[in-house]
Amino acid sequence: MSAEMVVSLAERAIGVILFTAGPLLIIALVTGLAVSIFQATTQIQEQTLAFVPKIVAVLVAMVFFGPWMLQQVTTFAGDILQNLTRYIG
Repeated sequence: MSAEMVVSLAERAIGVILFTAGPLLIIALVTGLAVSIFQATTQIQEQTLAFVPKIVAVLVAMVFFGPWMLQQVTTFAGDILQNLTRYIG
């Protein structure tokens, strides 16, 4: 296995990770920002108020994006397993 192949494989793996985790991270970020703005404007400083909406938003996003994320990861894993002889030898 050459150095270029290792770099290419690592690049694809990182790309798949970022591509599949991105929607959930963005939704958590937007939800956290909205809750923080709400807390700042109403001067409510409850810790659970910042935590619970993010969990709910990420769980709802997992319901919607879950099949797509699973398809992306299984496609990548299938490609790895199909080309395993190239990577080993």
